[in-house]
Amino acid sequence: MLRKGYIMLVLMMVSIASYAQKTEREYLRSGNKLYNDSLYVDAEVDYRKALEQNPQSADAMYDLGNTLLMQEKGKEAMEQYEASARLEKDKSKLAEIYHNMGVILQLSKQYPECIEAYKQSLRNNPKDDETRYNLALAQKMLKDQEQQQQNQNQNQQQQQEQQKDDNDQNKDQQDQQNKQQQQNQQQQDQNQMSKENAEQLLNAVMQDEKEVQDKVKKQIQLRGKKLEKDW
Repeated sequence: MLRKGYIMLVLMMVSIASYAQKTEREYLRSGNKLYNDSLYVDAEVDYRKALEQNPQSADAMYDLGNTLLMQEKGKEAMEQYEASARLEKDKSKLAEIYHNMGVILQLSKQYPECIEAYKQSLRNNPKDDETRYNLALAQKMLKDQEQQQQNQNQNQQQQQEQQKDDNDQNKDQQDQQNKQQQQNQQQQDQNQMSKENAEQLLNAVMQDEKEVQDKVKKQIQLRGKKLEKDW
């Protein structure tokens, strides 16, 4: 009798717990209501609880991605969209998933990946004009980005060439200055040598003249001595 009552009590507790626990769909509905009221943090809580009930719920992943995106958590939202896309089979829902992935990529200026996401969306729903408009806008922004990058590269190349020209010009000027300094130094050396040579020549002439004078004096003395003897 005690065993039977114990079993009945356990069954009642399990039944109450099951009744109190919301289902995946109930959490999704509650989360959607909170999302529509712009209560994104609260909606996130319900979507995560829905995923706890069913970890393979593509709808819960997509809805969670949306509320994360509204909280400007683009990286986390992208992870949920990618997981949802791997599980989702419905083409219209896949189109919405890839569209939102394209929006995140467009906001982060990843235009090639963004364009591919929009194309994937249109493959699943070719009639989506909003996605087609976003695709055209992303293609234009990619073209503008490439043109801007090209202009920056050209400006950088021009600056490098101008810097090289300036360096070459400065080098030429420096070489010219060095050459002029060398010429001036050589001229000074030559002038110094010429002055020294002139002094040497003058000294030599003066020495020669002294020697000549000495010889003359000697000759005079000799003649004087000879004359003295004749007297």
